[in-house]
Amino acid sequence: MGARQILIVEDERPIREMIAFGLRRAGFEVREAEDSRTARNAVADQRPDLLLVDWMLPDISGLELTRALKRDAATRDLPIIMLTARVEEADKVAGLDGGADDYITKPFSPRELLARVNALLRRSSGSDDAEILQCGKLALDRGSHRVSAGDDAITVGPTEYRMLEFFMLHQDRVYSREQLLDRIWGGNVYVEERTIDVHIRRLRKALESGGCDQYVQTVRGAGYRFSAQETG
Repeated sequence: MGARQILIVEDERPIREMIAFGLRRAGFEVREAEDSRTARNAVADQRPDLLLVDWMLPDISGLELTRALKRDAATRDLPIIMLTARVEEADKVAGLDGGADDYITKPFSPRELLARVNALLRRSSGSDDAEILQCGKLALDRGSHRVSAGDDAITVGPTEYRMLEFFMLHQDRVYSREQLLDRIWGGNVYVEERTIDVHIRRLRKALESGGCDQYVQTVRGAGYRFSAQETG
């Protein structure tokens, strides 16, 4: 899971494939979406490290997609680069005011795009309050997306990783299923509350290999708590 993942949101297939080719050659993991709806589903399924978003998309505009992602607590910190043929200063201002972290006008060179991507990823990584989250003997490296218990690596799925990251950022607090759905999946994604229980079981199963499954604690009638402290 060491490779950084980029989601390209672009409806023109030749442009999308050209961008993807250059990024893969540079060592990135790349996913593609041809419209905003597909992009939202892709982000909910597995959070990327950065989005490249075309302004003109067939359903809702890339600008509206960017605004929606930045309004959502679960995705507001996602780095976004806007790609567009619009060259007017007013358009650039609108894109940046809408939440884009950078703005590249078409046509652009693959070298320029790669430089912008790397620069934004460096800035975003540097803004994290903590790269290594610790709870008891459990550690989560946000830079490499690696989880370990002592010297033992722990493998978790993408959704369980997001859940674990949230728990480790908010230790010893009780969250209801509804709150976890809102904080981890976002308010604009429909997921049944019982889905939380499924992912809780998967997370516990993954942490069991490192002897940390008891950190995920059920609080009867309230929800779940994540803590290295034994419950009374």
